[in-house]
Amino acid sequence: MTRQLTAVAFAALLFMPAAAFAQASANPFTDAVKAQLAQIKNPVIRTAEKVPEDMYAFKPTPDVRSLGQLIAHIADGNIGICGAASGMKPTGATGVEKSVTGKAALQKALADSFAFCEAAIASMDDKKGAELSKSFLGMQPRLMVLAFNNSHVNEHYGNLVTYMRLKGIVPPSSEPK
Repeated sequence: MTRQLTAVAFAALLFMPAAAFAQASANPFTDAVKAQLAQIKNPVIRTAEKVPEDMYAFKPTPDVRSLGQLIAHIADGNIGICGAASGMKPTGATGVEKSVTGKAALQKALADSFAFCEAAIASMDDKKGAELSKSFLGMQPRLMVLAFNNSHVNEHYGNLVTYMRLKGIVPPSSEPK
């Protein structure tokens, strides 16, 4: 009897957080993808603001993207990937990496691209997010494509951090609180 009681108590403790989260949200998977985007959006936007305009042309080596091209690449990725996941038509600039230059224009394209992804996620719930959509990843659940976008942004934020560190700039994610 004691083993059974212990097993029941353990199971209750194990699943209580998941049950509490599920009760707190009707769409926990969608909410998680939304929270991930919010977590990376801020440091990327702050990077675009913080870095001086002349550094937008900086390349650590000739064979990599410049800092400005990385920001443009993130904007293009947000538009393309979030559009594929949601089926929404882009609302901002497309082809940013090949056509947009200058700090102010790149900041706007980046902000617009994050707003587009936020709208894409807002159009989802867990049921719609489980539907398959076609992207360059193949057929994937919509929320997995959006989660991939978050990973893509995180990957390139890592590049931006390296570029800033090489120029003696403290990245937004490392600034004192």
